[in-house]
Amino acid sequence: MAEKTTTPEEEKIQKETHKLLLPFSSRRENLIPILHTIQIAFGFIPQEAIHATASFLGISLGEIFGVATFYNQFRFTPPGKHPIKVCLGTTCHVKGGAIIMEEWERRLGIKEGDVTEDREFNLERVACLGCCALAPVVQVDDYIHGKVSPSTVNGILLKCELAKQEETKARKKDE
Repeated sequence: MAEKTTTPEEEKIQKETHKLLLPFSSRRENLIPILHTIQIAFGFIPQEAIHATASFLGISLGEIFGVATFYNQFRFTPPGKHPIKVCLGTTCHVKGGAIIMEEWERRLGIKEGDVTEDREFNLERVACLGCCALAPVVQVDDYIHGKVSPSTVNGILLKCELAKQEETKARKKDE
């Protein structure tokens, strides 16, 4: 059986994961703090990091996946460049949050929890953004958009596209 070759990206993840594990002892009760540390470093939990963690803690991959999938804060796919969080807490839900989520799904061509093919956006539901007076609320990157309607979604996407074009122009100018 041929041995799997690793890509430079996989090697980089393995090396970084080993550095992240250094402050921890190899006790299984460190699993959640380790997963949290890995996710902060990478934005998600890569397969290579799961394998390294299993080896470090002396536990099975299944046990790690069991814990990581139990908590919805952990993700296994890289996030988009622009995370979109749609509030579906009580006030936002009552004021049309579900319709806003549907509009984001339609416009981006993805479902909640997914990432667009170009990795520009990921879409997630949150329980509350703490801006109930502005309901329904959406957070794109670190910016809060209040009193969102389906037409507002189009405007937000247009702003993101214009910013991307400006970024591309600036990068080309610097080259």
